[in-house]
Amino acid sequence: MPKLTIDNREVEVPDGATILDAAQAIGIEIPTLCFLDHDHAPNSCFVCVVKLQGRPGLVPACATVAADGMVVECETDEVLEARKTALELLLSDHLGDCVGPCHNLCPAHMNIPLMIRQIAAGSLRDALITVKRDIALPAVLGRICPAPCEKGCRRGQHDAPVAICLLKRHVADVDLAAPEPYLPECQPPSGKSVAIVGAGPAGLAAAWHLLQNGHACTLFDHREKPGGMLQYAVPQDTLPRGVLDAEIALITRLGAELALGTRIADAPKLLDRFDAVLLAVGKLNEGGPEALGVPASKQGIQADRTTHATPIEGVFAAGCTFRQQKMAVRALAEGKAAAASSHQFLAGQKPVGPPALYTTRIGKLKEGEIAAFLTGASQAARTEPSGGPGSGFTVDEARREAARCLHCDCRKPASCKLRRFSAACGASPSRYDGERRRFEQVSGHPDIVYEPGKCIRCGLCVQLCADAREDLGLTFIGRGFDVRVAVPFGRSIAEGLRKVAAACAAACPTGALALRDAEEL
Repeated sequence: MPKLTIDNREVEVPDGATILDAAQAIGIEIPTLCFLDHDHAPNSCFVCVVKLQGRPGLVPACATVAADGMVVECETDEVLEARKTALELLLSDHLGDCVGPCHNLCPAHMNIPLMIRQIAAGSLRDALITVKRDIALPAVLGRICPAPCEKGCRRGQHDAPVAICLLKRHVADVDLAAPEPYLPECQPPSGKSVAIVGAGPAGLAAAWHLLQNGHACTLFDHREKPGGMLQYAVPQDTLPRGVLDAEIALITRLGAELALGTRIADAPKLLDRFDAVLLAVGKLNEGGPEALGVPASKQGIQADRTTHATPIEGVFAAGCTFRQQKMAVRALAEGKAAAASSHQFLAGQKPVGPPALYTTRIGKLKEGEIAAFLTGASQAARTEPSGGPGSGFTVDEARREAARCLHCDCRKPASCKLRRFSAACGASPSRYDGERRRFEQVSGHPDIVYEPGKCIRCGLCVQLCADAREDLGLTFIGRGFDVRVAVPFGRSIAEGLRKVAAACAAACPTGALALRDAEEL
């Protein structure tokens, strides 16, 4: 049995095993897109390359048989750069949005398409949970948000955008009216505490997320009521105070303590009593930024724009405290992001902020492409609330409006290996720009959807069809750069995949082949 060394770790494997087998045996992940098992290893993606000491060039781990005495390196600069290049070449011809345009434009990066599909299915509780994963005050935002997400909705290129803001308001209002409104599960108490200076939208959002991480939170505010500009600047007929108070009450029920009528003059001094301080005071007090005891300029508190960390260790800033925000949704997003960094600090990690949202984008649609997106969506015009302007949807109206969604987002955002590996190595989708393919969506199969623009031609589905002896199956059609995977003889996808449609969707390393009703977070 050959014994080899991979990244300074010895491993012994059976005769005939590959370097990939050896790495997997000791828990080292070597990325690969075209490998399913030893019977399905086309060796076409070149993402699994490794370096063998004493040999020039790089070799594919999935196809190179392990030999006694081999010394394998998986993480050298040369290897990582080669993998990154291979991924960027694949991305250059990859046509699809990892997340929907609406999701991408939402300042809080809420999974809007998932919420909409849950509403369409009548799963309002699940839709509310999806919303509250990212937005602490959805009933409030559903009344005052200018809906930047709707500006990206592709449905607007056909007739009118999906009424995202009203749908968000609908699930939040239904929840508030329930006997037991939703409260998320919190992690066990961490023993850590955070002082949040400012009980406006940013501070409330920060508390919502920090509490779920198990940290105790106290919100200080010099006013007598929480809510900041939502309480004191937004007209009552736009935002009824009962709605605001009800959503704030959920945050206090989760565990937040309010210290109202309390003006903080020296924020760092709070570190004597708390493990971290988060500044979310909105516009700085009349006394000037120096009144808070934190380095500042005329623009506001000095803080890293990614981590929200100030020059004082353990003190973070969010919202208008260090950069001006014109929308409440941005303040809520800032509170969420600052909470993420504060949590990392409290967990003994270096604050890096929330994870970046990695997405490829189709961009502006070409003439006629919107028709492919409209397949399967309701053809109805945008729904207007029957109660008139300012009112919300009924249950039937919400479901009818949700059915207009085009499902622009990928059906496999979590399991897409191309996305995961590209994000991990920082591969740029635009490094090798070229003329993009035309968007297609083949939806004639009862169980799966095929998007040829996402196919990387790995050949796994072709081999699975051959193994299963599909009458038609899938095959490579064309030559050179124009080669594509399709059903032979111009037949339909339903005729081609009668036996292994689900297996092909599971094996596909991208979202090219996906279950029609797949739902990944």
